[in-house]
Amino acid sequence: MMLPPPLPPSPTLPPPTLSSLPLLSPSLSAFQASLAMQPITVWQWSAWGLLPCLLCSLSLGSPSPSTVTEKKAGSQGLRFRLAGFPRKPYEGRVEIQRAGEWGTICDDDFTLQAAHVLCRELGFTEATGWTHSAKYGPGTGRIWLDNLSCSGTEQSVAECTSRGWGNSDCTHDEDAGVICKDQRLPGFSDSNVIEVEHHLQVEEVRLRPAVGWGRRPLPVTEGLVEIKLPDGWSQVCDKGWSAHNSHVVCGMLGFPGEKRVNTAFYRQITKFKVKPKPRVGRVPVKRLLAQRQQHFFGLHGVACVGTEAHLSLCSVEFYRANDTTRCPGGAPVVVSCVPGPLYTASTGQKKQPQSKLQGEARVRLKGGAHPGEGRVEVLKAGTWGTVCDRKWDLQAASVVCRELGFGTAREALTGARMGQGMGAIHLSEVRCSGQEPSLWKCPYKNITAEDCSHNQDAGVRCNLPYTGVETKIRLSGGRSRYEGRVEVQTGGPGHLRWGLICGDDWGTLEAMVACRQLGLGYANHGLQETWYWDSGNITEVVMSGVRCTGTELSLDQCTHHSSHITCKRTGTRFTAGVICSETASDLLLHSALVQETAYIEDRPLHMLYCAAEENCLASSARSANWPYGHRRLLRFSSQIHNLGRADFRPKAGRHSWVWHECHGHYHSMDIFTHYDILTPNGTKVAEGHKASFCLEDTECQEDVSKRYECANFGEQGITVGCWDLYRHDIDCQWIDITDVKPGNYILQVVINPNFEVAESDFTNNAMKCNCKYDGHRIWVHNCHIGDAFSEEANRRFERYPGQTSNQIV
Repeated sequence: MMLPPPLPPSPTLPPPTLSSLPLLSPSLSAFQASLAMQPITVWQWSAWGLLPCLLCSLSLGSPSPSTVTEKKAGSQGLRFRLAGFPRKPYEGRVEIQRAGEWGTICDDDFTLQAAHVLCRELGFTEATGWTHSAKYGPGTGRIWLDNLSCSGTEQSVAECTSRGWGNSDCTHDEDAGVICKDQRLPGFSDSNVIEVEHHLQVEEVRLRPAVGWGRRPLPVTEGLVEIKLPDGWSQVCDKGWSAHNSHVVCGMLGFPGEKRVNTAFYRQITKFKVKPKPRVGRVPVKRLLAQRQQHFFGLHGVACVGTEAHLSLCSVEFYRANDTTRCPGGAPVVVSCVPGPLYTASTGQKKQPQSKLQGEARVRLKGGAHPGEGRVEVLKAGTWGTVCDRKWDLQAASVVCRELGFGTAREALTGARMGQGMGAIHLSEVRCSGQEPSLWKCPYKNITAEDCSHNQDAGVRCNLPYTGVETKIRLSGGRSRYEGRVEVQTGGPGHLRWGLICGDDWGTLEAMVACRQLGLGYANHGLQETWYWDSGNITEVVMSGVRCTGTELSLDQCTHHSSHITCKRTGTRFTAGVICSETASDLLLHSALVQETAYIEDRPLHMLYCAAEENCLASSARSANWPYGHRRLLRFSSQIHNLGRADFRPKAGRHSWVWHECHGHYHSMDIFTHYDILTPNGTKVAEGHKASFCLEDTECQEDVSKRYECANFGEQGITVGCWDLYRHDIDCQWIDITDVKPGNYILQVVINPNFEVAESDFTNNAMKCNCKYDGHRIWVHNCHIGDAFSEEANRRFERYPGQTSNQIV
């Protein structure tokens, strides 16, 4: 059963209650920042008093009625939630609580503009669609709104026109639903209900270098702390400032730790304003500084414990508007942060010596569309497994983020929001204080088969440093911001120019990096021809020979030609383009089934004419005495699961599928899987391949409906939560081992080997098994997904007894 989806807190900061938690990320959306500002008051609250409420909110689906706070005069007192079944965490029937009673919205006159407003009320950035006729099931109680009409720019649904609260002629068979974009407004709490109230709060935090502003490389790791309030940027008074406060600020800005800073140096600098002259050689500070600088302090009395995910969770005090004396005897707060390994090179800092590294990481993220997000997986007994989301909260998520070299957690995700894992679930009910150096230092419970399922896999979204890489790339000519011809910025200061990328060898891996740099998620397609997109006035090709592994943060990190541009096909029509998507499929092979179904068959040649036509036999079969004799085949079943967040579809449309007369079916992908027999040193001694003659939903998880069926030239694909089964007894579901000598080998199966279709993770597309062949029988054992084992376990797998001499033992 899916857990209730997380929903954001109040866009503003009320007194600490379970149902209205404060900001949990360093930035707010323009929507939240534009909220009307109430009269400024001084208020202070304890982080220890809030922490139990935070843990409760992140572990429960929705707060109890006792958590509702009393509304001020003029407040609408509304609460919102998504309900119904079946649904994903970002969609459902819209329900509103008014005057203590939950109700629904009628679909009469409902539009996408109304859905936009409601999705923002629910804490999502925008709507992608809406539903009518109670698609998610009929609700109960009142129908609060009917004939709802919004322009889409309203800050609250209360500003839209309707027939009036509770005035409706509809039934619950007409309940409206929304489908929101799976992207949260920054500053949400993991709850299914949000409160609508307006209070003064810290909206955004940044570091501003006291000297060298605009000349320092990004990310900025040291500088003056500035907070964004409704009336602009303000500084923080350093009186009473502690290392715990710095730890929280660095975490918000995407850094795992902080270090001491020379406050005396900054106290002297911040008394003055720097002249806009370049610094040449060693010049005394006094010669660089002139005229006294004015400070505007907006915050003081900050007291953090150090485990908070956001500064708003600390005890803070705002200055009153009429305060004439601010921070007497104090100075602006200065913080110095330590970047994680992923961002060390860009800051010019030395990397950590190898001797200090604690071996292989025991925590990783999988399935995320952006850096610093994904499904949490942990290494136990040499095998990777997932974490159950029971009692999963921001404290535990922040420990994971810092352990991986990022800042604090922006979101603690539940309900397999980053896709479902496969295999073991190692941990459950993880309870961290936030001070632990590793998730393994937190108390937890071991899992049993009955305790949890993979639809409860925990995930995180971490705060990341601002690197500015997205400003050096853009798309042009596309129908939406997610597609277009790729343009990159090259050159140094004063000589910057935009240009195109040569389309030669441009593919899915390169497109994945481009979409990641753009902040647009995954790549659906990497295009080598873009003649159908207008290039505008940009015609120069400034980059060629781009080759990426798919893991880089920007195209600059990929290999490419330095200064000499070489392009086989010239002209703007042959430049690189991408189509990006926030979701992607993720295919995994059921390794246990391969192990259970493997066997040898000696098949007569007269039954293999069609297989020979489709090149499913070894090359020596061409010289066989057809139709006499036989071929020895290693047969097995393959069950391919889609555990991603989007359906797996063939790259080519039906109009370009190839008809194979012999077998009487279409091929939607020329090569869907590779089957290989390898020696211990990786030499290939036998191979096979499988064309995707029928990608369809053979079976699905409970509550998931089949969408793809090959019969009658139907649409092909694999739905999320379904799998496609290629049985051992169909043609080409084998490896021809007629010429293989007895010995110990590795059986390898690779899905989507040429990266023709984009996936969220290609590292789990390969499966390996130990294979022992004595010339008559074969034993297949120890089958596993390529990234399921630790590095040490993989080394043991590749060197089991007998493989060094390739003899049967």
